[in-house]
Amino acid sequence: MSTAQSPQARPPIDTRYAHIIAIAIPVLLANLAMPLQSVIDTAVVGNMNEASKLAGMGLAIQLLSLLLVSFNFLQYASSGLSAQALGQLADNAESTTNQQKLAPLLPILQRALLLAVGIGLVLLLAKPWLIDFGLQALSANPASSVAAKTYLDVRFWGVVAELMNFAFIGWFAGQGKTRYMLYQQGFIALLNIVLTLFFVYGMQLDLVGVALGTTIAFWSGVVLALWLSRRHLQLSWSSLFTADSKDFAKHKMLRLFSLNKDIFVRTLILTLSFAWITRLSAQSGDLILAANAILLQVLSISAFALDGVAVSAETLSGQAAGRRDWVRFRIIVKRTGIVSYALAIILSAIWWVAMPTYLQLVTNIDSVFALADAYKGYAILLPLVGVGAYWLDGIFFGLTAGHIIRNAALILAVLFFPLSWLLFQQYDMTGIWLGVWCLLLLRMLILSAFLYRAQMTGSYEKLQPS
Repeated sequence: MSTAQSPQARPPIDTRYAHIIAIAIPVLLANLAMPLQSVIDTAVVGNMNEASKLAGMGLAIQLLSLLLVSFNFLQYASSGLSAQALGQLADNAESTTNQQKLAPLLPILQRALLLAVGIGLVLLLAKPWLIDFGLQALSANPASSVAAKTYLDVRFWGVVAELMNFAFIGWFAGQGKTRYMLYQQGFIALLNIVLTLFFVYGMQLDLVGVALGTTIAFWSGVVLALWLSRRHLQLSWSSLFTADSKDFAKHKMLRLFSLNKDIFVRTLILTLSFAWITRLSAQSGDLILAANAILLQVLSISAFALDGVAVSAETLSGQAAGRRDWVRFRIIVKRTGIVSYALAIILSAIWWVAMPTYLQLVTNIDSVFALADAYKGYAILLPLVGVGAYWLDGIFFGLTAGHIIRNAALILAVLFFPLSWLLFQQYDMTGIWLGVWCLLLLRMLILSAFLYRAQMTGSYEKLQPS
């Protein structure tokens, strides 16, 4: 009798809580490295005794986010293509060496990096127009606008490196090389902190020093990522930069876009939503803009932490969907949800304890501190309010349900923008924070509705692309 294992006899998907957490922890640690540097930058500027500088940096970071996150399809495409390539290579019995097995992964990285460089150079050439138009769109006041321009004039020289960073993260993640992600992100964060402190306090470069530290750190991160890639592929430096023109055919380059057009729409809407929050803050004056820039760091840090469990949800739900094992899928939805909300409770508890210290660390401006302290409750609850959105994002990414993700974002836009405007008109700064909560809760409720409908009709397959 044959001992070969049939597809039906494959071992079941590991849905233990320990396995969910084991997937999440490396991603969580890698993700937290990036908001850490943002907190340090905020703290340095927040102690410069000028609310306009803190407000200006908040505007600058939001504008950069609006520009760069719109192109994070580089990350998703690199991840998906490298994962598919690795899966195909696993069954390749003809390749006799590990180097030969991994060689097809190099063109995927090269294409993503080439596209990142091209997009980055276009953004760099358009820098003056983008800065002026962007700050005007965000309703920047004169003082904060000057500070934002000072910061952006330097940070823009790093946009190419930041886009390349998207490609590296996706390429590493698609192959399960999460420790490489941790090395790269941790190195960028730590170097940024050291350089920023040196340039600001050692060289007295003020806002320019903050931007310069971040820019150099990202370019240094590119060098480290290239070294890690060369080591992983077991190639020489010359081989790493050697390319075949066939690997850059038009249809292969366009595939980077087509794989993620739905995700692009979703990401653009979310980024515009947060830019809208920033615009409402700016219309209220530099004091409110500065206080909200500090408090919204809580959402950034918490989101990166919660994304670790979202990756677990994405990985496991994708496996279940691939096998059409909808019984396991429901177990995965339930258990990743429990882990997500448990982490959110822990995060909110940590923020409740740490918030007084955090506010004292990030600003010495009395008026900014007092306003942020008055609204800290809204920030402390952000992990609990937002966890559902991040968790369900992971579930639907695992299903590769791009059309659902896109449609949910379009519904969100129709509801969120008028609702947040009405709340702002009625309640001023409180309305801004209620708008932030609505943004997170609406995302969760809309995705929940799609998932609940599929469960009730027993048609999970309809969530997936045909």
